[in-house]
Amino acid sequence: MDSNVNKILQNIVNTATLAADEAKAAVHSAGKAVAGKYDEVKMNIELARLSDEQEDVFSDIGRMLFLMHTGAVKDTVMSDEGEKSPQQVIDAILASGLRGRGGAGFPTGRKWQMTHDAVSPDGVKFVCCNADEGDPGAFMDRSVLEGDPHSIIEAMAIAGYAIGASQGYIYVRAEYPIAVKHLQIALEQARSYGLLGEDIFGTGFSFDLEIKLGAGAFVCGEETALMTSIEGKRGEPRPRPPFPAVKGLFQRPTILNNVETYANICPIILRGAEWFSSIGSEKSKGTKVFALGGRIQNTGLVEVPMGTTLRTIVEEIGGGIPHGKKFKAAQTGGPSGGCIPAEHIDTPIDYDNLAAIGTMMGSGGLIVMDEDTCMVDIAKFFLEFTVDESCGKCTPCRVGTKRLLELLTKITEGRGTMEDLDKITELAEFIKSNSLCGLGQTAPNPVLSTLRYFREEYREHILEKRCPAGVCKDLLTYSIDPVKCRGCTICAQNCPADAIKGSVKNPHKIDTSKCIKCGSCYEKCRFGAVIRG
Repeated sequence: MDSNVNKILQNIVNTATLAADEAKAAVHSAGKAVAGKYDEVKMNIELARLSDEQEDVFSDIGRMLFLMHTGAVKDTVMSDEGEKSPQQVIDAILASGLRGRGGAGFPTGRKWQMTHDAVSPDGVKFVCCNADEGDPGAFMDRSVLEGDPHSIIEAMAIAGYAIGASQGYIYVRAEYPIAVKHLQIALEQARSYGLLGEDIFGTGFSFDLEIKLGAGAFVCGEETALMTSIEGKRGEPRPRPPFPAVKGLFQRPTILNNVETYANICPIILRGAEWFSSIGSEKSKGTKVFALGGRIQNTGLVEVPMGTTLRTIVEEIGGGIPHGKKFKAAQTGGPSGGCIPAEHIDTPIDYDNLAAIGTMMGSGGLIVMDEDTCMVDIAKFFLEFTVDESCGKCTPCRVGTKRLLELLTKITEGRGTMEDLDKITELAEFIKSNSLCGLGQTAPNPVLSTLRYFREEYREHILEKRCPAGVCKDLLTYSIDPVKCRGCTICAQNCPADAIKGSVKNPHKIDTSKCIKCGSCYEKCRFGAVIRG
């Protein structure tokens, strides 16, 4: 190894003892200097092996820059004995136990193995990345793409090497302009350092990537619809089988993984499958990032080991429910998921445990709800989203979800009957069983989940014509307690329908025939005189 390069690498190690900000800058600068030496030594430089103690002092950002600028792809496909075979790379992913972070939880190694074994008519295979992230409230993939796009680029190159693909596509939603910009910059950097392109590091392996902007449809997050969109066609799903691993993009064997799935590949290769599988639960390995939101003190991204309980996430990390309210439920999996009630708050969060209680991991959205949340309204909200986003290709989804929404609307407006609950269950099961793709098959999940755990709330809407959470507008009534009313006139001043009458310092009354149930009087009253029921 060139002595100057040795000195530079030693300097990198020395900078690890500096303050965090200084270390990041020094690693970045020194890494570029090392990369510039590759032409001089004809790409034959072996990366210095860092000790465990030295690795620990490197920041995640600094270490990523170090690896990127000194040829991480080369290090990935090389072992002490020589070049790793594609099968050895796949075996490492299989041994790690990594499962798809996009929601389905399919073993990543098995998907790679199937694509590796599939025969292409012309030898062409593809690698695709699903960065569409259409779930309401989810922004995990956005964070990775904006903060560390090189981790995705490197992982896709590794996937290409493993299955024998030379071309990949990153399908990213157009509503993420910063992520798209950072990806473009990262691709240019990767090509300039020789991490993408022809004959990468003299290994004979060629691979390049292209960005495809999403069509703005939720259904394009479904794997076959995504590939159809990349092909320049309307983003509609195709029947499976054949699966994309056999016939995917342009009818060629294709790997399609989520952003977060790819983000786990490099750590597995660098630290080993055993290290990764030591984290998490028995059947769900590694960590999971959740977008924590809703009625919670601390919102944002949370990365926890698989198997962490919901209580830990909500109370310890999230800081609990604001204003002393009680935890009621948590929605996981977005429009395709279900609700975890308070009785299951100690459930370890992993793929199998969530499926057992009627929900799913999904991409990682985690919406916390308190006692003021109407579960019927929540089911209606997610179903409205699904109805709007249905591609319309199959009748069970196109028509069935609309009929299901009509039944829920009927209940929230006070026109529901107990027979409607049976109709909802029957229709929901039919949609799940007969829809073409995963969007339609999972669309009824929020409805079935809330019916399972909050059936009494549905009964109150139907039999008592009341919404216990005070959310469903058509079931609300407003009145003024004459004992508590001070006659301050604040309620009358803020009533947009002029439905409140009364004089100063005398009790006021609400004209129910004029009341539009906006709740303005309830919010503005400082004496608790307005009664909502």
